[in-house]
Amino acid sequence: DSLADMVKAPAYRCSECGWTTLKWVGRCGECQQWGTVGEAGVQARRVAPAAVPDARAARPITELRTAEAPRWPSGIAEFDRVLGGGLVPGAVVLCSGEPGVGKSTLLLAVAAKAAHSGRRVLYVSGEESLAQVRLRAERTGALEPQLYLASETDLATILGQIRDTDPELVIIDSVQTVANAENEALAGGPSQVRDVAAALTRAAKDADVPLLLVGHVTKDGSVAGPRVLEHLVDVVAHFDGDRQTALRFVRASKNRFGPTDEVGCFEMTGDGIVEVPDPSGLFLSRSATPLAGTCVTIALEGRRALPVEVQALVVPASTAQPRRVVNGVDASRVAMVLAVLERHALLGLGSHDVYVSTVGGIKLTEPGADLAIALSIASAHRNVALPRALAAVGEISLAGEIRAASATKRREGEARRLGYSRFVDDGVALVRIAVAETIAAGRKQAEPSHLVAVPEF
Repeated sequence: DSLADMVKAPAYRCSECGWTTLKWVGRCGECQQWGTVGEAGVQARRVAPAAVPDARAARPITELRTAEAPRWPSGIAEFDRVLGGGLVPGAVVLCSGEPGVGKSTLLLAVAAKAAHSGRRVLYVSGEESLAQVRLRAERTGALEPQLYLASETDLATILGQIRDTDPELVIIDSVQTVANAENEALAGGPSQVRDVAAALTRAAKDADVPLLLVGHVTKDGSVAGPRVLEHLVDVVAHFDGDRQTALRFVRASKNRFGPTDEVGCFEMTGDGIVEVPDPSGLFLSRSATPLAGTCVTIALEGRRALPVEVQALVVPASTAQPRRVVNGVDASRVAMVLAVLERHALLGLGSHDVYVSTVGGIKLTEPGADLAIALSIASAHRNVALPRALAAVGEISLAGEIRAASATKRREGEARRLGYSRFVDDGVALVRIAVAETIAAGRKQAEPSHLVAVPEF
């Protein structure tokens, strides 16, 4: 028999995630659970080719017509930016994030906006009671007559609620709390998450209704449950932010209906979550006088160019082992920049403690911030304030060269718009020249208490 005619089922199957194997093992090779692999029996069945209807016959790709999927706005422009313009009927969106970051608050705001526009919305909470959701809705101003609430964890009941309510938007909070009664595994297990997500996705596609799922994350930040969950959905949006700060970012790591390089910016307040359409001033200090050890870079968050102030402090080391403390920047890149400054810019930093931080709690992970980090450290070490109108963008190599960062024109345009008349990038070839010229410009422009404006070049 050919491979298409004979399919041999594996003899053992994991009761948690459904992983199969031909021989018994004590630990599942997929979910790494012990004692979950049991005998499933060996069966053989023949698969015969099925008749293909004319409507489903394969056609040349050149004969197919393309049509843009219809969208409707959610009412929150920053969320629509991440989705690619709005919600697509039948689309399944998975929103993940750490506990307490504001996932439920954001989706409740989306539900309220949709209900306010006249659409019927079903919000199913498996983690909170109806009274708790009502209290949060009162606090955030999300009380709308078209917003229907349900507190359910049974999959069949939720599907019945969707059928009876006939909503235009469904929100499930969260997918890990819903369980299928026909599956003996615990709620939140890999097999339960897979079954629940598949059933809800089928229901959303059949009803042509957008579905928003809240997903938990593991300690390393990935979505909890099997990886097939991310394959089933159309959009994977990650809600990111430090709970010690009010700023939140929404990024799409997968989007079948739009780009994956857009970022939505929000701010958590006492009255709920508020979108920030122009976050340009959130990551700059409010000091009226230029200070030594500060430098502004233009960072890219998705397609947005944001000015971010990098601050550095260099003091003589009090111990035999100098300290290197960073906040908001990559420690390994700071260590590399320090090595380049010592080797190529001849800065004696080996006997000093170095502290590097960003303003506003934003995290800089891109290499384009290397030059700003280097200039802030050099400014702190020489105790010379850099020109106030200076913005620096560039990647530093181990050879002491400055490479051009991505989207330089976009960064430079944003710098000009915000009043930065000096834009240092890959126009200077070597780090030592950039440091020397920038420090010299700071000294030349310095007056007893401040710096004068730098003319445009």
